[in-house]
Amino acid sequence: METADLLKVLYIVAIVAEAMTAALAAGRREMDWVGVCLLGSVTALGGGSVRDVLLGRHPLSWVQHPEYLLITCGAALATIMVARYMRHLRYVFLFLDAVGLVVFTVIGCNVAMSLDMPVVVVIAAGMITGCVGGVLRDVLCADVPLLFRAELYGTVSIVTGGLYMAGKALDLPHDPLTVGVMVLGLGMRMLALRFGWRMPKFVYTETIH
Repeated sequence: METADLLKVLYIVAIVAEAMTAALAAGRREMDWVGVCLLGSVTALGGGSVRDVLLGRHPLSWVQHPEYLLITCGAALATIMVARYMRHLRYVFLFLDAVGLVVFTVIGCNVAMSLDMPVVVVIAAGMITGCVGGVLRDVLCADVPLLFRAELYGTVSIVTGGLYMAGKALDLPHDPLTVGVMVLGLGMRMLALRFGWRMPKFVYTETIH
């Protein structure tokens, strides 16, 4: 399978997983079925949409491929039917979420590179693609976004994008580079979950009044 085809398959898997986890978050907030669909789609497609808006890239991915909306809405609604069994699949969804993070990051980097953006913008575009959908989900659910907590999430995306760009600068073969970077990013995220690796927290309790 060509790397481009692999990325497309993994992208579909990732948006399905993101939509399903968002649907569970909607259920915890007792949203109706429309809310479940909207939250699922916003979570799965929001990062890419924000990236495209910031980079001035049109049409947005889900406008160009409206089937993505059908896929995410369908996955969100299907979650309602199987929600009682989802607790048994927790580790599966943690793994798929990590896959989605690195896949979205690489795709975001490729989009920015196709627009001849500077390296720092390319890495930022990768992180936006990988992380902002989850931020939108958490904001809509009135939670502190995972990206802003101590978990290694945004850091994994930045490292993945940085390694990808370093490989590009060294002119490494595209397909092995893409697969290798995604494996390294996935491994970093799973190890962080396994061993509880976290970024240092900033705690300030004094008042300035």
